[in-house]
Amino acid sequence: MHTKLAQGSAWLRRALPALLLCAMSAAAHAADGTLEADFAAGLKEEGLAGAVWSEVLPDGKVRTGAVGLRDAAKQAPMLADTRVQVGSVAKVALALGVLRLISEDRFTLDTPLQQVLPELALKNPWQASDPVRIRHLLAHTSGLDNVRFWQAFSLKPQPDTPLAAAFDGSGSLLRVRARPGSRYAYSNMGYGLLGMVIEKVTGQPYERYLDAQLLQPLGMADSTFGFVTQTGAHADPRLAMGHFEHGAAQTAVPQYLRPASQFTTTAADMGRLAQFLMGDGKLQGEQFIDLALMGALSEPAGTDAAQEGLATGHGLALAVRDRHNVVGACHPGTTVGFRAMLCIYPEQGSAFFVAFNTDAEQADYERFNRLLLRDLDVPLRAPAADGTPAPGVENWQGVYVPSPSPMASMAWVDAVFGFTRLKWDGASLFLIPFQGEPKELEPVGGLLFRASDRSTASHVLLQEDGRHVLSDGLRSYERASMLRMLVLWGSLALGAVGLLYVLLVGLWRAARRTLRRGDHLFAPLLSMLALLLPAPFFYFQSYLRLGDVTAASVLLALATGALPLAMAIGLARCWRSRGSESGALEKWDWVALLAALQLLLVLAWWGLLPLRLWQL
Repeated sequence: MHTKLAQGSAWLRRALPALLLCAMSAAAHAADGTLEADFAAGLKEEGLAGAVWSEVLPDGKVRTGAVGLRDAAKQAPMLADTRVQVGSVAKVALALGVLRLISEDRFTLDTPLQQVLPELALKNPWQASDPVRIRHLLAHTSGLDNVRFWQAFSLKPQPDTPLAAAFDGSGSLLRVRARPGSRYAYSNMGYGLLGMVIEKVTGQPYERYLDAQLLQPLGMADSTFGFVTQTGAHADPRLAMGHFEHGAAQTAVPQYLRPASQFTTTAADMGRLAQFLMGDGKLQGEQFIDLALMGALSEPAGTDAAQEGLATGHGLALAVRDRHNVVGACHPGTTVGFRAMLCIYPEQGSAFFVAFNTDAEQADYERFNRLLLRDLDVPLRAPAADGTPAPGVENWQGVYVPSPSPMASMAWVDAVFGFTRLKWDGASLFLIPFQGEPKELEPVGGLLFRASDRSTASHVLLQEDGRHVLSDGLRSYERASMLRMLVLWGSLALGAVGLLYVLLVGLWRAARRTLRRGDHLFAPLLSMLALLLPAPFFYFQSYLRLGDVTAASVLLALATGALPLAMAIGLARCWRSRGSESGALEKWDWVALLAALQLLLVLAWWGLLPLRLWQL
């Protein structure tokens, strides 16, 4: 009797948050009125220009809506049939195009990439046993880097620039950083390569092929993979203007990795796409995409995390998303001046798409997802039951760093500032990131754990070749030795203090007019002040040119490249004057210069000095 009461109490404790959320959601829905009114209020509070959305209802109907402004400067209203750009949501449609080719037996999921594109300079240490395959590119498990600065921020590409131009960088551009298939690592480059695969197999531009052979059969007549912008030769008056904070307008520009994010569509067309994604792959009674492939659209498979039972992760087109006590398959998107989200809930026969023509860093876009879920009345899910953790969980305690890093060129930044601590208190794991809020991870059995704001298992502990790994299906962290982390943190702390000393003491001496040309700090201070030279050039150039070779980026490279040389010059002067009479403060010059120099050399070792944005 007591056992049954305890079990009932435990179930109620787990289910209570979902039940309360369901009741609150129903009450809010009754009190707040229409979805349009809630969206309009949200746009105003978040500083967003406009939004369009579509909902797929369980009866198969598609409902669309729009609020706000299509163009803030012209005060033009957003309409339900206004065209928008969706950024990485384009990957979902492109993935379907690849799966269509597989369904036609043009190649398979397991076809090695280099079999289709033998000209690629792919550097894969696991090539003999684990080549990069088509499935790895689709599921972001290829181990390839995400994107480089020059690929994302450049005004050089044209609408018809060959896709291969995105891979004309350094020899390390296509270096595989994790065994293919083992870990998820989001890769825009991977989808750029898929665009090249489509072109190689079909013998035509991927945009033309997908528009004719995918979008047209799906009935998406208002959508295109082709380049569309708001002004000039490729202008479309129906396309909403993109915006940033405070209503700053921004027109669309061509991209190097356009297969990863170039897609123009409408809310109604995205409703049709969502309907197809939840179907059996048939069009007009004919199998358009193989049923097995449709089943794998959002099914994580093959990764170490998936093999250990973690259900969250990325399938061939969509990622399992556990938010607001609802589990679905989603894909977000961001591009110049736009944000978007596509989510499907096949069990309920429901889906939503929403796009905003504002990309604002501080806006809470998640509130609109909650509104759509509330409007669709998707059933909430009670949290998974607690389970007995596997023995030895305490052995996973320690400091973890992203592995692989989201961007290879930022590996040092991720290690020093993106680390997280894992702590076990005997009942729960605690995830304590350096940046962000701590999370309690409750055991649900074995090495699976559930974050307190999730319904299902959200994290898994892994052991790979003796290395301890933490994964949430979409990010992997590897435990780092404390000695290595102390060296990195110590290097940063000493270097920062040294640079601050050079700046403050150097300026103090300059103010007292005691800073002579032969002073220990003369050249180091001058080099630090030279970092201000690129600032006005960056201010007056578009941020979309950050990856281009410009006056601003060249000056930045020269100024950052001069820093270690200037510190070395200062140290040399300290050495030459080591026997001379000098003030007590000046005796610390060599210590500060040495501390600053070691940090600059570390940054150079990690490829961050000189800071050449066009190579990052």
